[in-house]
Amino acid sequence: MRINWNYIKMGVLLILVGFLFAFASNRNASRVVMHPHVKFVGEDNLYITDEAVSKLLIQNFGEVKNVAKETLDLNELENALKSNPMIKNAEVYLAVNGTLNAEVEQKTPIARVSTNASYYIDSDGKYMPLSGNYSARVPLVTGFIEENNLAEVYTVAKKITTDDFLEKHVIEIYQSKDEKIFLKLRQCNFLVQLGDTKFLDKKINNLKAFYQKNLKENTLKNYSKVNLQFDNQVVCTKI
Repeated sequence: MRINWNYIKMGVLLILVGFLFAFASNRNASRVVMHPHVKFVGEDNLYITDEAVSKLLIQNFGEVKNVAKETLDLNELENALKSNPMIKNAEVYLAVNGTLNAEVEQKTPIARVSTNASYYIDSDGKYMPLSGNYSARVPLVTGFIEENNLAEVYTVAKKITTDDFLEKHVIEIYQSKDEKIFLKLRQCNFLVQLGDTKFLDKKINNLKAFYQKNLKENTLKNYSKVNLQFDNQVVCTKI
């Protein structure tokens, strides 16, 4: 009986590959996770530091740099980071060498509420706490503001971020008790009365036309209020 050495070689090779795979898998699972590496994506302003992110990871899984890879729940760590009111999104993953990596996207503040409470409104219209690490240069929001009712103020603040004229000139958004919106402009004494946010684009275009005309005529200082609530017209109150 002839021995088929090809089958024997194939069998030995399969056993060897299986052994090496099991050995590598076991070694990889038992590899100790190294100190977390934090990378911020998006804007450069750091409202939350990498030390704070590392602390969040440690609080939710102990000393992550001293645990085995097989015991680490990456989804749990991601959810822990996302629950932080400074963080918009987070992705946590392990590199081949055992380094724990966290890519963090911070929230972007577009307005700062300054009433009996102080906090930011982020780009999604949600609450964002102030940061001890960095202060954003955004319009102030004053007046009668409730954290669970930011819709009107958010609409105006969002419009400001997308409009060069408003971003340059608006320094404050005021909301009255009946939720009417007023704007204060940089280096102007008059108050801009928007009312509600219906036909907002038309109102802003009327404001721009009024501003440019009176800037050219050097008469901006002659007004105490500019009312944009009426359709197709700007009603002004002189000093």
